[in-house]
Amino acid sequence: MSELGPKMAAEMREGAAVFEAAARQPVSPIARPGAIYTFARGSSDTVANVLSYAFMERLGIPMTSLPPSVFSIGKGVSLGDALALVISQSGASEDLVACAKGADRSVAITNVEGSAVEQESDATIRINAGPENAVPATKTVLGALGAGLALLHAIDGKTPDSVARVAEARLPDDVLKDLARTLGAARHIYVLGRQCSYGVAQEIALKLKETSALHAEAYSASEVLHGPIQLATNPMVVLVLDAGDEASQPSLDRAETRFRSEGTPTFRIGPSDLGVPGLTGVEMAAALLYALYPLVHRTAARLGIDPDAPDKLAKVTRTE
Repeated sequence: MSELGPKMAAEMREGAAVFEAAARQPVSPIARPGAIYTFARGSSDTVANVLSYAFMERLGIPMTSLPPSVFSIGKGVSLGDALALVISQSGASEDLVACAKGADRSVAITNVEGSAVEQESDATIRINAGPENAVPATKTVLGALGAGLALLHAIDGKTPDSVARVAEARLPDDVLKDLARTLGAARHIYVLGRQCSYGVAQEIALKLKETSALHAEAYSASEVLHGPIQLATNPMVVLVLDAGDEASQPSLDRAETRFRSEGTPTFRIGPSDLGVPGLTGVEMAAALLYALYPLVHRTAARLGIDPDAPDKLAKVTRTE
């Protein structure tokens, strides 16, 4: 591992254990809501995206993201019998505090005990990742996914079964080396996913921007074929993230084939590549992140950038 970014390197290695502990924590039963609306920004919003597909499949209710501004600068909205899920690692951003306060029924997922978001929420599920000192969030992202699973289990009564296997996920060192070299030389990067892997694609694209100042964008494997594929006329690299669910395979196959036919360097990463065949859903999303954070770290280090402290970013971003 490079000498650059020792904090991120150490924290991302803790991620699988944080995920498992958060997923297995006891949470008091929660009555099934009519819908769930998520409020989050940045990496926390990518967590909300991953969770939404699992919640909708398991509970059969709508789950979607609302902009925090509806409460922070707007007059608020009536959520009826819906549950507001506020995800904030720091719990300090004023707009998310306003969402927790304004919702009739809210649950917070946060890493900081006693945070303002926690104080305004009806219940809290803690990430319990401990201090995270690198600016790019890694173990708290995985912990938030685990906390989301704990919430899902509290609603439907089912216990986690495959969370321990996330720690097995990894890409071979030679693959990491080759991919980091390819991404570091890229002018444009598309990261594609579908269902639970779409949020993972958003998170990896965000991390490549944060740590390496690379132009990376996330798309659904189906949406990318409508207009964005036109950018394949320019030099670019495509990462296809496969969460292993059977229903997503045709659209992932189609996107991969189409970009390859355009001569675009295209790389697909799924359960068998990470050594965790059989994982799907949130567990597979966590496995993808756990295995791909080292790629993000290595890409930044290859470019001579310290991923611990991107010079335009702070650990806590306060928004209103």
